[in-house]
Amino acid sequence: MRLQARGRSLRHRWVLHEPVVDAELRVIYEDSRIIVVDKPHGLATTPRGMWYRQTALIRLRELYRDDSITPAHRLDRMTAGVVVFVRDPAMRGAYQTLFQNHHATKVYECLAPSRPIRIPKTGTIRSLEPPRLFPLLRRSCIVKERGVLQAFETPGVPNAVTRIELGTQTATSGSVAHGPRISQSALRHYVLHPITGKTHQLRVHMNALGLPIAGDDLYPGILQHAPEDISSPLQLVARTLQFIDPIDGTPRAYTSSISLDWGVEESV
Repeated sequence: MRLQARGRSLRHRWVLHEPVVDAELRVIYEDSRIIVVDKPHGLATTPRGMWYRQTALIRLRELYRDDSITPAHRLDRMTAGVVVFVRDPAMRGAYQTLFQNHHATKVYECLAPSRPIRIPKTGTIRSLEPPRLFPLLRRSCIVKERGVLQAFETPGVPNAVTRIELGTQTATSGSVAHGPRISQSALRHYVLHPITGKTHQLRVHMNALGLPIAGDDLYPGILQHAPEDISSPLQLVARTLQFIDPIDGTPRAYTSSISLDWGVEESV
């Protein structure tokens, strides 16, 4: 398939039997250099495996009719929230380096069980405001093998660090799904500050504490469902993103408006 894009052809490969992801990709900011979107649950950031046109990248390329658009960083398919894309190829390296070097400040929010934590089998936890448990700092060594769905923790030098706080949101301030779901009182709002950026880091760290994120289909165990089924999505949102623009030094800050769903089932 070809779409004309600024005087040249925009080429898309054919993907057979790709499910449709019925979720809106909202643009929250754009200028001549970048596009910032609020990515919904279930929409991959970039093409991979069975997903091509049903990805944030290809949707943006079709919307702007510009095949030079490239992601500056990525979110997991089932994680919602703020993602930055670069429009100008000359600026691509500067923005990608910004994220690769962890110079952007990211804050995530999630829903997970309201219960005492479990002592992890490996790694460390440290209370940052004793004698209170939270906020705490979780450090561990996370390994993600190619072709394996789950990442895992192993003894070794920590390569993944997350600050975990209790959030302030309650069931009355969140959006509540319809239908017979788990009691809202069984979930709690947490705020997560990833200091490093390992694959599935937040999901692995929460699960290791005995607090798997609600709606997680990988941790603690793999749940089978249709690829396009986002009726009970992972309750993890990249809520805010802040950085100093590498081109002009402007402070930038963006916030996701995607709500956490207090009606989603607890991961088991």
